[in-house]
Amino acid sequence: MAIGNMSTKKDYYEVIGIAKTASPEEIKKAFRKHARTLHPDNKDSGDEKAFKELAEAYEVLSDEKQRAAYDRYGHQGVKGSARNFDDMDMSSFAGFGMDDILEALFGQGVRGGGGFGRQAGPAQGSHLKYDLQIDFLEAVFGCEKKIEVNRLDDCTTCLGTGAAPGSAVTTCATCGGMGQVKELVNMLFVQTYQIMPCPQCRGNGKKIDKPCRDCRGEGLTRKKKDFNLPVPAGIADGSRMRVASLGDKGPHGGPFGDLFVVIHVKQHKDFIRDGSTIHVKQNISYSMAALGGDLLVPTVEGSKLLKIPAGIQSGTQLLMRDLGVPPLQGQGRRGDQIVHIAVNTPTKLSHEEKELFKQLAELNGETLSADAEQTKKLKRDAEKSDTDDAKGKSNGKKKDAPVEDGKEDSLLDKIVDAFRPKNSD
Repeated sequence: MAIGNMSTKKDYYEVIGIAKTASPEEIKKAFRKHARTLHPDNKDSGDEKAFKELAEAYEVLSDEKQRAAYDRYGHQGVKGSARNFDDMDMSSFAGFGMDDILEALFGQGVRGGGGFGRQAGPAQGSHLKYDLQIDFLEAVFGCEKKIEVNRLDDCTTCLGTGAAPGSAVTTCATCGGMGQVKELVNMLFVQTYQIMPCPQCRGNGKKIDKPCRDCRGEGLTRKKKDFNLPVPAGIADGSRMRVASLGDKGPHGGPFGDLFVVIHVKQHKDFIRDGSTIHVKQNISYSMAALGGDLLVPTVEGSKLLKIPAGIQSGTQLLMRDLGVPPLQGQGRRGDQIVHIAVNTPTKLSHEEKELFKQLAELNGETLSADAEQTKKLKRDAEKSDTDDAKGKSNGKKKDAPVEDGKEDSLLDKIVDAFRPKNSD
């Protein structure tokens, strides 16, 4: 079946959903995203026709020469060079994963690799995680910490061969020492090979007569590894540091994985960090608040002199520039320290202090107690209130008692009545 009239074909860039200036990596990423959605085995969004269009567009745009011809001449420029995907039997895809399908369509991976196809050779070891706790000031200024990890490494007894000392090690006859075998499968309209680990040597490529007793033929054992980790200044709580090749060693001579160190910063008794800014609370006396002066306040660099302006109020924030957290990796300006002022109210005063405060109140014209006339007026008001209450009771009504639906009980009376002891029946 022919592909059809070139003039009716969709633009390849629109089919993949990319701009004409897209890089090869962007083309590859967009294709893989749509390929998974349109996969014929995808019951929710599978579309055989759209998948074929996508495969055809990718085959052209992923090839540098075909893409150049398409950009210059359109579909006519690649006529005859692209495969006829319409003739493919998509039912042959049933049961195969996406990587297998892409490998069958475009060879090893998706034209140029990129992680889509199976990689030959020994696999990389597992990555490891290490939780490191450091002090607040160590996070601010950086430090060096001794780290100990327990990772897989070559067995000391067999030196990574997996064979017991003196045991013969020969090349696997099944895979020829490659550790992999090809299995012939029928896919699409052609026969292709699927790469899989050799079942005879389990991907080792060697045949061992007598396995090593210490590692049980794996060639790997757990060993402690010590090293010094430099922690950069300005690192934040929860940050991750990646240390290459300090994870587990891969099987069959594979490379080491990586170590991920997660930083946990202890809280400080004085300082609170917010990004690159450090906050600190500073208590001052009434005298300092009123008169002002110079005060030593804590900073991450030790005590520093801070000028307190006269008449400062509790809750005022004072800025100490460039005394915060240094920039990570030295990029950017150092943060600041913000001092939160709290004016202390004295709870115990000596006789002399009381007299001084009384004198201060007199100078300010403050009255610390009510005068005789104010006291008499308050007394008269209280007596008048008691008289009114008595009159209200003699009339059978309670003063200011709300009357609702014929009920004269106030809320207070209801509460008192609820807690009044009841006579037993």
